[in-house]
Amino acid sequence: MSKEIAILTSAGDVDVGAWNALADESPVASWFQTPEAYDFFAGLSFLEAFVVAVKNGGKLRGVVIGYVQKDGGRIKQFFSRRAIVIGGPLLASDISNVELVELLNAVKNSLRQKSIYIETRNFNDYSQWKDVFESCGFRYEPHLNFHVRCADWNQVEVNIGKHRRRYIRLSLKNGASIVEHPTKAQIRDFYLLLEELYKTKIKAPLFPYEFFDSLFAFDSCRYVMIEYDNKIVGGSVCVFTDKAVYEWFACGKDGINKNIYPSSLTKYAGIKFANEKGCKVFDMMGAGKPNEEYGVRDFKAEFGGDLVEHGRNIYICNRLLYDLGKLGVKLLKKL
Repeated sequence: MSKEIAILTSAGDVDVGAWNALADESPVASWFQTPEAYDFFAGLSFLEAFVVAVKNGGKLRGVVIGYVQKDGGRIKQFFSRRAIVIGGPLLASDISNVELVELLNAVKNSLRQKSIYIETRNFNDYSQWKDVFESCGFRYEPHLNFHVRCADWNQVEVNIGKHRRRYIRLSLKNGASIVEHPTKAQIRDFYLLLEELYKTKIKAPLFPYEFFDSLFAFDSCRYVMIEYDNKIVGGSVCVFTDKAVYEWFACGKDGINKNIYPSSLTKYAGIKFANEKGCKVFDMMGAGKPNEEYGVRDFKAEFGGDLVEHGRNIYICNRLLYDLGKLGVKLLKKL
């Protein structure tokens, strides 16, 4: 390592002003790599937040933040430990290969004893650094997403599929409404809907209510709920910067009435919020793997977004436990 290059592994050692400045200029910036995001993760009792940063000549060049997540009891936690870098690393536009290698190697060294694998879930284009990631052992896996351009509202409405526009109009005409500033009780109702979705259809662990309750307090968070017959029947939780809104979690209880479509109205409400905030992009945060059937992707496609593939980068810290974990996930989804 060059004497000019320094690695930081404590949030207290990273200058917040320099961190925010890097987030403003980076071409791969997202809310999930900001100081505010780190504060949110660090404040949760069930996640272990981490930060790794690289400086060169005293200037901040890259930051990686995320969390180590575990599921279930002690034994299940041991087999499910993974480090998630949601959004992907925050990198200077002109970060050198040497600087990036030092950053990625430091991430591996910091997390290899705590996690079975490290995964970056990229929300921007990292293709210019693909070879560097691979040289450090981070395997690229294709993964799709939709970015809805929402600066021009007239164009947004034109781009939404004909059937979805009809479902949105019917829902609003027949008594469904968008709740832009829900109460804590309404957020709790939304969480119960989301919990049911994860148990019955997604069949994956959902963060405890603490996550959603804590996020509510952050200025860069917005809950958008759908109400019908005085009940919460859908909604989403979004985080945002001045450039993009990220739809982190969303659900809708479709089928309650033949003229009410909570899932469609939820998406519409989120995109509308992004437009009103002056953001250029509404990020749907995932649309599955290419060449695999995925009903959620088909649904999201009807809202006029651009299909992008920014993928994921995975570093496996323990191959045996990683393979066992993948097998376990497949078995659970069949039950």
